[in-house]
Amino acid sequence: MTEIEVKKTQDSLQDRLAQVVELLQRQRVVEDLTHRQEGHHHDLVENLVHRQNLVELQRKLDDLHSADVAYILEALPLDDRLTVWQLVKAERDGDILLEVSDSVRETLIADMDDHELLAAAKEMDADELADLAPELPRDVVHELMESLDAQQRERVRSALSYDEDQVGALMDFEMVTIREDVSLEVVLRYLRRLKELPGHTDKLFVVDYDGILKGVLPIKRLLVNDPEKKVAEVMASDPVSFHPDENAYDAAQAFERYDLISAPVVDKSDRLIGRLTIDEMVDLIREESESEVLSMAGLREEEDIFASVWRSLRNRWAWLAINLITAFVASRVIGLFEGSIEKLVALAALMPIVAGIGGNSGNQTITMIVRAMALDQVSPGNTSRLMRKELAVSLINGLIWGGVIGLVAYLLYDSWSLGVVMTGAMTLNLLLAALMGVLIPMTLVRMGRDPAMGSSVMITAVTDSGGFFIFLGLATIFLL
Repeated sequence: MTEIEVKKTQDSLQDRLAQVVELLQRQRVVEDLTHRQEGHHHDLVENLVHRQNLVELQRKLDDLHSADVAYILEALPLDDRLTVWQLVKAERDGDILLEVSDSVRETLIADMDDHELLAAAKEMDADELADLAPELPRDVVHELMESLDAQQRERVRSALSYDEDQVGALMDFEMVTIREDVSLEVVLRYLRRLKELPGHTDKLFVVDYDGILKGVLPIKRLLVNDPEKKVAEVMASDPVSFHPDENAYDAAQAFERYDLISAPVVDKSDRLIGRLTIDEMVDLIREESESEVLSMAGLREEEDIFASVWRSLRNRWAWLAINLITAFVASRVIGLFEGSIEKLVALAALMPIVAGIGGNSGNQTITMIVRAMALDQVSPGNTSRLMRKELAVSLINGLIWGGVIGLVAYLLYDSWSLGVVMTGAMTLNLLLAALMGVLIPMTLVRMGRDPAMGSSVMITAVTDSGGFFIFLGLATIFLL
């Protein structure tokens, strides 16, 4: 899809969201007006208008893809969201629940009774059920498992046995398998007998009678080769494959590196047990990216933008408390130099510049390091070289931009010594920012924590306190 087509799709989706919001607003206005009116036919008029708006709204929802409905639900306040959710056809509930964010899904599930949840879940595949099961009431999950056949039940239990960041939790069980000793013509006849192929089928999996993976047959090879040839002659015998206990994010990187659409998942005996598909990998990368951004800002979990005040407060308070402590430390650093500031008022105007530039530089470094860690580009063997490189970059930036702000300080306050102090403080704080930008995520990893967790908060705290101390300390020594 080209950039223009993507923009058109997004514009169209925004237009549809606006139409839904307009219908909801129109319904509230009309209901308010009819409530104010009195008369024998009041209830009848209100009921007719109410139904007319809801029918038009439902018609618009029916024309939308499940992912688009999910987008609209996420963009609506809770009351409007539940109104729209009640208008969604029951057979689409499962698809939409899988598309919405975790925080929004929680509000939708809370609005459904057990019967509705069971009806929605019964339309799902085993891997989809495994995704949804942890958020369903325990009795619903039990009843749902009892309603599945033995194969489906085993597949769901298998997927649930893995952590959410493992390949096994994301693998799909719907796939097409063939034997290597049959002709391509036989394979083609077999495919024609199927009602439909599983989504994202770009290759068929070649297994023996024990289910051991022997290779894969890309669909394009099946179509362009002589139908009389055997599968063994044209299949790829060394496909990229994964084990269920591997890290899912590593698998996503492999999908990007090798341009995969699907890939087999095998157990320790090389027995085919499932497959990974590109849609799951794209979702994983998006979720990982969002989680990293939230962690750097000190948010513990994804937050429904229309969540209750209490829910949002619980999500945000921890790192705000830490930030308050670090801000207090920074204020005490300034307090140590109250006398210097009183003697040279220019210090009060210039010191936020040193701290602010240091914070920005530190965030640049820490973002690069966290990204490199996510891509497994950082190892014990290259840590010292990476540290030297970042320090060198900060030293050059400090001398250049510190020189610029030093010149500005000289021109403003007619003091060359103040300009030199400004240049020195800027350079030293950028070096501190680079050092901590490397050490903070590495320390978090060694502690077994997410390297992005609160990193933005911590680097800002260090560069603020350090910047104030360096600048005011140098000023006290050389200017007063």
